[in-house]
Amino acid sequence: MEAVLKREYILHNLCCPKCAEKIEKHIGNLDGVSRAVVDFPVQKLVIEAQNAGLWDDIMTRTGEIIKSLEPSVELYDAVSPPKQEEAAGKARVPAKNWIGRLSLILGMGLFALGLVFEYVSPLTPLLRLAVFLASYLLVGGKVLIKAVKNISKGEIFDENFLMSIATIGAFAIGEYPEGAAVMIFYQIGEAFQNYAVGHSRKSISALMDIRPDYANLKTAAGLERVSPETVGIGSLIVVKPGEKIPLDGVVVAGASALDTSALTGESLPRDVEKGSAVLSGSINKSGLLTIEVSKAFGESTVSKILNLVQNAGSKKSVTENFITKFARYYTPVVVFTAAALAIFPPLFIPGASFPEWINRALVFLVVSCPCALVISIPLSFFGGIGGASRNGILVKGSNYLEALTNVDTVVFDKTGTLTRGVFRVTKVIPAGDLTEEKLLYYAAHAESNSSHPIALSIRNAYGKEIDPGAIEGCEEIAGKGVSVRVGDAQILAGNAKLFEAAEIPLPTMEEPGTVVYLAVNGAYAGCLVISDELKADSLRAVEDLRALGVKQIAMFTGDSKAVGESIAKQIGLDAVYAELLPHQKVESLEALERNKSGSGKLVFVGDGINDAPVLARSDIGIAMGGIGSDAAIEAADVVLMTDEPSKIANAIHLARRTRNIVWQNIIFALSVKALILVLGALGLATMWEAVFGDVGVALIAILNAMRVMKRGKPRALSQN
Repeated sequence: MEAVLKREYILHNLCCPKCAEKIEKHIGNLDGVSRAVVDFPVQKLVIEAQNAGLWDDIMTRTGEIIKSLEPSVELYDAVSPPKQEEAAGKARVPAKNWIGRLSLILGMGLFALGLVFEYVSPLTPLLRLAVFLASYLLVGGKVLIKAVKNISKGEIFDENFLMSIATIGAFAIGEYPEGAAVMIFYQIGEAFQNYAVGHSRKSISALMDIRPDYANLKTAAGLERVSPETVGIGSLIVVKPGEKIPLDGVVVAGASALDTSALTGESLPRDVEKGSAVLSGSINKSGLLTIEVSKAFGESTVSKILNLVQNAGSKKSVTENFITKFARYYTPVVVFTAAALAIFPPLFIPGASFPEWINRALVFLVVSCPCALVISIPLSFFGGIGGASRNGILVKGSNYLEALTNVDTVVFDKTGTLTRGVFRVTKVIPAGDLTEEKLLYYAAHAESNSSHPIALSIRNAYGKEIDPGAIEGCEEIAGKGVSVRVGDAQILAGNAKLFEAAEIPLPTMEEPGTVVYLAVNGAYAGCLVISDELKADSLRAVEDLRALGVKQIAMFTGDSKAVGESIAKQIGLDAVYAELLPHQKVESLEALERNKSGSGKLVFVGDGINDAPVLARSDIGIAMGGIGSDAAIEAADVVLMTDEPSKIANAIHLARRTRNIVWQNIIFALSVKALILVLGALGLATMWEAVFGDVGVALIAILNAMRVMKRGKPRALSQN
C-alpha cells in the first residue's frame, strides 16, 4: 500500500469560518486528495494525498481555490514559510484594512448626516436616496461584490448573500436608513468579531509559547548561537539563566532550578544537577548549565508538544461536525422560509401588505447567519486543548476532549502508572543449603542482559561487578523469565508461569511484592521479593475519579495476584486483573468493554511499550509522557506530561467545562435567533434586533468561548 503524503500549510489572514469550510470542501474534492482539513482557530490547512506524482497539480489547484474563495488569504508552507512573501502579505493587509476603515468612517459620516436631515430638514426623495445609497455602498460595497462572486460560483447561502439581499430589500421598499444602518452595524460587528477571534488566537498561541528561538552550541571556537533544528545528538549546549532549554538532554555540568510550568502546569521549580535529565521548553531560573543533547529537535519534548497541540484541530469533535452540517441546511431553510413569509401572507391574509411582510422576511434573513456557532465552537475546543496543555495534559484532538466528558470506566496499568516503577529487593529467601549471597549472584548474572526495572533492582541489590565470562546461552522466555547458564549451573529465573511450564514445584508465597523465583540445575533454589512504591497521588487520583462519577476503576498488571490485590486494597480499586501478558491485557479490556454500561467511554492509562496495543484499543488511551515510552505516547490519545495519575481527573473536568461552554453557546445562539425569528414574523422585531441576533450573538459567543482557556480545577481536587 502506497504511503500517504501529508503536508501542512498556514492560511494567513483567514478570518471567515464559512470560507474555511468552503476551502476545506473544495480542496477535499480534488483528484488525488484523500483528506483535507482546515483548522480555523490556528489558520492551518492539512492535505493528505496517496499519489506524490499529483502533488504539484494539487497545490496549483489549491492555490486557485483559495484565491477564488478568499483572495486576501496567503498560503505558506507550515514548515518553512517564505519570509519575503510573508512580509509582503502582512504589508498588504494593513493597507486593505485602512481602505476599509476609511470607507466605513465616510459611510457612517454620510449616514449620520442623512439622519440629521431626516429629523431636522427632510431632503428631497432623490437626494435622500443618494445620501443613504452612497453611505450604503461605501460601507457594504465589498459585501455586495463578494456576494455576486460567490453566487457566480454556486456558493449562495452565506452571510454576504444574506446581508446583501436583506439590505437591498430594505432599499426596495423605501426603508433607506434601515438598509444602510443594517450594513453599518453588520460591518462594525464583523470588525469586533474579527478582533475577538484574533485575540482568542493570540491567547491560544500564548498558552503554547514554549518554542525555543536558539541554542548556544559549544564549539572549539566558543559558543555559537544556532537554530535548535541544526543541533545534533551528542552535541553540548550551554543554557544561561533566564533562557529556555532548546533540546532534551542530560546535564553534564552545573546546577540550577528549572521552571517546567509550561510543560507540566506545576509552578514549583525543579532542581537539576549533573546527571539530571532535562526537557526542552523548560526555563533555566538560576545557574549556568551545560547539557549533552539526547534527542534531535524534531523528537524533543517541546517539538512533540507543539505538534500535538497544533494538529489537534484536524481531529474534529462530533459537535463540530454536527454544527458544520447543521449550518449547511439551516441557512437555506431560513432563506426559503423568509421568501414564503414575504409572498404568502399578503396573498392570503386580508389587509396584509407586501412592504410590511417583506420587512419581516428581511429580519429573518439578517438573523439567520450561523456565524456564532461556526466560529465559537472550534475556538472553544481549541481553547480547551490549549488550556489542558498548560496543565501538562496533551490532548491529540477535540474528538478525544469531547469523549473525555463521558467516561464510564478507567483502567490503570500498575508499574510506572500507579506505582513509581522504582524497584528494590526487599527480601532474599534461599532454599536448601544456598546462601543469600549465592542466590543474589545467580539472579544478578541471570538478569544481566535485561533493562527491565526489576532486573536493575536485582543487580543493584547484588552490588558487585557482573562477570560476563561466567554467562552463556542466555534465552529470554517472553512474559515468563530467562534461562541461562552461569558457570557450571543452569539457571531459571522468572515468574510462577515459567516454573509451571518447567514442572518445577514452588512453595506457597504470600509476600506483597513481585516474586522472582530461581531454579538451579532444575531444582527450586529460592526467590527474591521486589517491591514497588505507590505514587503519592494514586489514592487521590482514584478518589477524584469517583467524585467525577466514574463507575468502575480497575487495574491491569503482569505482576502476581497478591501484589495486585494489595495495591487495590490500598487505593480502593473495583477490580484487579493480574499476571497478564500484553495480548491478555487487550483481551481483558475487550471483556470490560462488552460489560460496561450504556455509551460511557473506557479509558486505559499506561506507560510502557507493552501498553501500546491496549492504549490503541481503548476508547481513550492515556499515556504517561514524562517517563513513558515513545511507543505508548504515539499510541495514546492523551498524554500526561507529569506522570501524575491525578491529572486524569483534571482532564475530565476540563473536558466537561469545555463541553458546557460549547453548549452554552449553542443554546444561547439558537434561543436568541429563534426568539428574533418569531418576533420578526409577528412584526415585533426590527432590523436592529436582527443585527444583534447575528453579530452581537456571535461576539458574545466568542468571548464566552475564551473562558475555557482559564485554568480551573474541580472542587473534588481542591479539597484534597
